[in-house]
Amino acid sequence: MARPSASSDVFHAIADPTRRGVLEALRERDELAVGALAERLDVTVPLLSRHLAVLRAAGLVVEQRSGRRRLYRLRPEPLHELHDWAATFAEFWTERLHGLADYLRANRPVPSGQTSNTETEGPHTDDP
Repeated sequence: MARPSASSDVFHAIADPTRRGVLEALRERDELAVGALAERLDVTVPLLSRHLAVLRAAGLVVEQRSGRRRLYRLRPEPLHELHDWAATFAEFWTERLHGLADYLRANRPVPSGQTSNTETEGPHTDDP
């Protein structure tokens, strides 16, 4: 079975907390100007412009010019690719967690005063 792919650009883009903040802000609003994004994220416009360039390169945002204003919109399709890629590990982790649960149930400590079906000897002590 072919594994879904996700662009390394998308991984790089979402690795930075400021860029994730941009994506979250754009998710909440349809469209935001650079100045509004910078104010909302408490970053300078030059710094934000560098982050927006990375997001544009990854295809996560689109820019529209309106006069002198630059407006940005979220383009979520690359995030779907990322989600699909990450979902391939869901079965792996589900199996591992079920195995851990089975192990923990099988090795659950027995409350004092009770005996386990698998326990044939009393508690081990180092006292003579």
